[in-house]
Amino acid sequence: MRYLPLTESDRQEMLAAIGVPDMAALYKDVAADVLLDQAVDLPAFKGEMEVEQIIGGLAAKNLGAGAAPFFLGAGNYSHHIPASADHLIQRSEFLTSYTPYQPEVSQGTLQALFEFQTQVAMITGMEVANASLYDGATAAAEGAMMACRVTRRNKVILSGGLHPHYAEVTATNAKYLDIEIARLPTDPEGNEDLSSEIDDETACVIVQNPGFFGQVRDLSELADACHAKGALLVVAVTEIVSLGAMLSPGDMGADIVAAEGQSLGNALNFGGPHVGLFAVREKYLRQMPGRLAGETDDVEGKRGWVLTLSTREQHIRREKATSNICTNSGLCALAFSIHLTLLGEAGFTRLAEINHANAVSLAERLAGLSRIDLVNETFFNEFTLRLNKPAAGVVDQLAAQGILAGVPASRLYPGEAELENLLILAVTETVTPDDMDRLAGALEEVL
Repeated sequence: MRYLPLTESDRQEMLAAIGVPDMAALYKDVAADVLLDQAVDLPAFKGEMEVEQIIGGLAAKNLGAGAAPFFLGAGNYSHHIPASADHLIQRSEFLTSYTPYQPEVSQGTLQALFEFQTQVAMITGMEVANASLYDGATAAAEGAMMACRVTRRNKVILSGGLHPHYAEVTATNAKYLDIEIARLPTDPEGNEDLSSEIDDETACVIVQNPGFFGQVRDLSELADACHAKGALLVVAVTEIVSLGAMLSPGDMGADIVAAEGQSLGNALNFGGPHVGLFAVREKYLRQMPGRLAGETDDVEGKRGWVLTLSTREQHIRREKATSNICTNSGLCALAFSIHLTLLGEAGFTRLAEINHANAVSLAERLAGLSRIDLVNETFFNEFTLRLNKPAAGVVDQLAAQGILAGVPASRLYPGEAELENLLILAVTETVTPDDMDRLAGALEEVL
């Protein structure tokens, strides 16, 4: 009974000790519609070798990003990661290190976090950044909660161009915090008027740039409109490489930037782990969630690093805490920092230029085909097509031909019939002219 150490009487004794009648009572706060009403249909136990064979067979059904023309994006992007980045993060000093509570033995880890924060602040155009959050979606949620603390208001407006996962995570985090979420209708064309939605109760507006459907916008006027009403502007960025080419959120007037750093240093990995970037204006520093690595001098006057403003105790203060995110994506943040360091400022800009140029090349080619309309007026490396039939079926047909042709909008917006024919494509530096030729030919044939 190595893995099943409790008897039924043991369980009953434990339930009685905590004062609940049965196991179901432990899940009373979970919505009934997401609880299973029967056991999960899984096969009976098997030996280790049999399990390996089954899992290997399942894995063989996947068509990996490196094995086919790859145009998937929608928040996860395939970029070339230098081999040196993977090598360096596997050094034992980094790979086995944990949260640096004791600065005297954690100087290397703390310095790496300090440099990471500096890089994030620079590319986002903000004054201060933290040592990372879990991912872009939780960063957006933290941005909403922080804005409510700063403004002492409780209304959060979500753009219709915000990634649906970011919107859902934000709404989930706000559910028990007396925060009102005003989510605007889905906006593929980027025509929404966010400024008109702001009122005296608005804590912040969260807008993604480039938007979920690829639209790029200048947020300066929106920032002015927010500030005129005493609200904050939170800018979400899912494709961090875009900041190598675009005006930074800070330069547009953003108060908080919540971004996903996966594109630099971190492979797709079936959707994770990711690294959340979070940067703010310095005047809001004490309301910023997460950890902050700071520079200081030791008793001998030598330069050193510490965790500052937030101690471990901050994260066990329950509802009084600034945030209950109590760690950071340290290894993913290190990979991000190494990749960006290897690129340098000129390399980061050049990488962005190549991404945009490749996207322009493919968009122009596909827009010239019959039965396809380009939805976007602007884009960075991701754009949306309107096809003459449901996009999900087209993606399946092209996958059967060995082409990963993008993300159908219906996958993330089920039930919205007007989005059924929309196909979102991402084009990075990994896409070759031959990949574009194959996609264009296959799309023309299928449509």
